[in-house]
Amino acid sequence: MWSTFLVTDEEGRTVSPAAAGTVGVAAGGPAQGPGGLTNLMTGRSTFGGNKRRRTTSTGHAMSEAQEGKIKLAFFVAIVGVVLTVLGVGTEFWVELAPPKSFYNNQTCLTAHYGLWKGCTKTLWVADIDPERESCGPAELPGEANCTYFKFFTTGENAVLFQKTTQKNLNVAAAMLSLFSLFLMVMGAICITMALSKEILFFLKPASICFILSGVMVLLALLVFHQSVMAFLASDHTVPLHHELSWSVSCIGCAGAVLIVGGILFLLLALPYSPWQRCLPHKDGGS
Repeated sequence: MWSTFLVTDEEGRTVSPAAAGTVGVAAGGPAQGPGGLTNLMTGRSTFGGNKRRRTTSTGHAMSEAQEGKIKLAFFVAIVGVVLTVLGVGTEFWVELAPPKSFYNNQTCLTAHYGLWKGCTKTLWVADIDPERESCGPAELPGEANCTYFKFFTTGENAVLFQKTTQKNLNVAAAMLSLFSLFLMVMGAICITMALSKEILFFLKPASICFILSGVMVLLALLVFHQSVMAFLASDHTVPLHHELSWSVSCIGCAGAVLIVGGILFLLLALPYSPWQRCLPHKDGGS
């Protein structure tokens, strides 16, 4: 027994499927075949399928394992950023100390400075370790006097213990540290975009930003050390003992951590696992 499938046209009249196809062609629209009519009746469309395939092919999907690795590498980079901010913002880059008996037998003068300001401190000789020949360390209690350098305002050099700083080297070290902080911010923005939008492409610029920032932090440390050497060689009237302080330790660790974090992001951005390429899995039968 034949069953007839009826279709209603726009005016409410009942027509056959063949007539409905004829009306569609006459109206200027494309004729729907059996497959097209089935798709229309079931509500399926080829546009949604193409869109889903395009979203998958662009690599937007991120597994939970990848997201966890990215967050772990981001934590490593954040540690480097915190160490950099701590080192750049403090003035304990280098400590300068004359012999503790250079001025008198009761007090002595020590100094320490960083990228932005320098401090002098008067210490009691009785508080200093008897085995220590120079005045210090700067952590001992005493009367301190701190002033900001005028390198960036009037361009004047600072004078400590009759020695003159080299403003060009100090300014270069400060600019390198500031630019490294800018690169860290850009790298953090890229990682945030990669995690929020689930796009692995942002890992590549983030890795470049963090590696370059780590290199610039280490360069700033080298330039600052050269400025200290030039400062000590400017005058030999007052003998000074100098030593790099804990701010420099923060900067050195920060540079190494940032480079490691950038390398981790670079490895995560690769389309394949480098460990599988270097150490291929061997089957038990072979």
